[in-house]
Parts: sequence; C-alpha cells; structure tokens
Amino acid sequence: MDAHISHALSVFMGFFAIMNPIANTPVFLALTAEDKPETRRKVAAKALILSFIIIVVFSVMGKLIFQLFGITLPAFRIMGGLLVGLVGYHMLQGGEHSLVQHPTEEDKQKSLDAELEVAITPLAMPILAGPGTIATAMIFASTGGILEMLVTIAAFFILCVITYMFFISGERFVKYLGDNGIKVVTRLMGLILAVIGVQMLIGGVGGAVSAFLQKGL
Repeated sequence: MDAHISHALSVFMGFFAIMNPIANTPVFLALTAEDKPETRRKVAAKALILSFIIIVVFSVMGKLIFQLFGITLPAFRIMGGLLVGLVGYHMLQGGEHSLVQHPTEEDKQKSLDAELEVAITPLAMPILAGPGTIATAMIFASTGGILEMLVTIAAFFILCVITYMFFISGERFVKYLGDNGIKVVTRLMGLILAVIGVQMLIGGVGGAVSAFLQKGL
C-alpha cells in the first residue's frame, strides 16, 4: 500500500510541476483579460476538460502507440526525460514558460469574437496538455498495468480540479503572492521538474542497456 501511495504522489507531483497551475494562472488571466467572469469560468472549464481528454487518450493508448510506431519504452523515457528536463531547466533560468510547453506571443493573440476559442488553443494545447505533459502521462501510464494507468488518470483529474480553482480565483491569488512569489514558485517547480526529467532519462538509459545486454546474451 505504501508503494502505491508513493507512486501516486510521484505521479501527481510530476504533473503538478510540469503543468504548474501557479505559473499558468497569470497566463490564463492575460488570455482572458477582456472576458467577463462567467466567460472566464467557461473558458477554464472547457480548456481543462479538453486537457483531461487528451491525457486520458494518451494514457490509455500509450502502449498501442508504442507498438504502432515501433517505439520502445526506454526510448520514450529517454526522449521524455530530455523534454521534461528542458522545460524544468527553462523554468530554473527564470522563464515562467517554456517554448517546449508554451506557445509564442503570436500564438497567444486572439480576437474579441473568439473568446472561447482560447480554451482550445493555446490553453488546452499546448499550455496545459503540452508535449511535456503528454510525455509524462504516457511514461507513468506505461510503466505498469491497469492500476498505474488509473492512478495516472486520477492524479491528472485531481490536478485539473485544482487548476480550475486557481484559474477562477486567479486575480486574488496573483495579488497575494506577487511577482516575486510567482517567480520563486516557478523556479521551485522547475527544479522538481528537472530532477524528474533526469530520473526518467536514467530509467530510459538503464532499460536500453538492459535490453541490449539481454539481446547480446
């Protein structure tokens, strides 16, 4: 039981670090700056529902995708580790958002008649369910059986609920923490994310070496 709880916490913290609802709250406020409170709630709900669906699809079909494209788990762990580590490194350098996980400034522009479209892009993709989040979900869900997959989905669902609460109370939250508080939290999340990326990379290299030695024997 302790091992399952530890695994669940690891999955949740991995998702929390890479999706980072604390740092993404100012992004959400900026993208919905001209929207009414009711519209903001709709945008937040739509974006998080779409993000959850995306992660569920990749969590459930992760192994099938591996088989379809001939991808091995160690290879994906190595690439996923590099990707997650890159996001964490960028956050450690003081960038609130990574170019891997977040769009450019041009991608963030929206017209007044498309307030809800921002929920699909850039919020759902690539800010919330970006490449790093998808890679994390596939790796966690593919490391075991059905239990690990369900834990991955449940952890992301809980994080979506927490993120929604951050978004709808974002103005008060950002005002309370201030710019310096946001930067401190972002760097802390970046450190955790970088370590998770290194751990994924180590596991991938170890798995690749083990598979190579077995084939050699």
